[in-house]
Amino acid sequence: MTEEMITRYSNMLFKICLVILGNEQDAQDAIQDTFYRYLYNHPEFSDEEHEKAWMIRVAVNISKDMRRFQQRHPKVSMEQLEDYYESPKEGEILEELIRLPYKLKTVIYLHYIEGYKVKEIASMLCISQSAVKKRLQRGREQLKLICEGKE
Repeated sequence: MTEEMITRYSNMLFKICLVILGNEQDAQDAIQDTFYRYLYNHPEFSDEEHEKAWMIRVAVNISKDMRRFQQRHPKVSMEQLEDYYESPKEGEILEELIRLPYKLKTVIYLHYIEGYKVKEIASMLCISQSAVKKRLQRGREQLKLICEGKE
């Protein structure tokens, strides 16, 4: 793939993906995935129109797949988070938890918010108790850094 190809198609694909996904970051991800598939599959085209049609079809399909995934796995925005907490302090805690990596925030939430013991968390997540303890330690360290940075 040449830089010329990326230059030729990226703006058009971005607009198509943006319309489907409604989000700039997701549209950029879809374009990257489209070019990746082009590199991986090495399709041969009869002419430039065939190439353009292939790029559009792949970008649209990727965007549709992303859209389906988003609908099945909805996210809670920071603004919507206010609906889920009872006090401003609880809201601050949940906002900080959301910023942690997935593995850490899961064990932190289950242990400190829901009150599960290390053994129970290990069983739920199918990991060892020592892995739960280590994730709790790392999560606390990261939360401490986040909180110190706010002051």
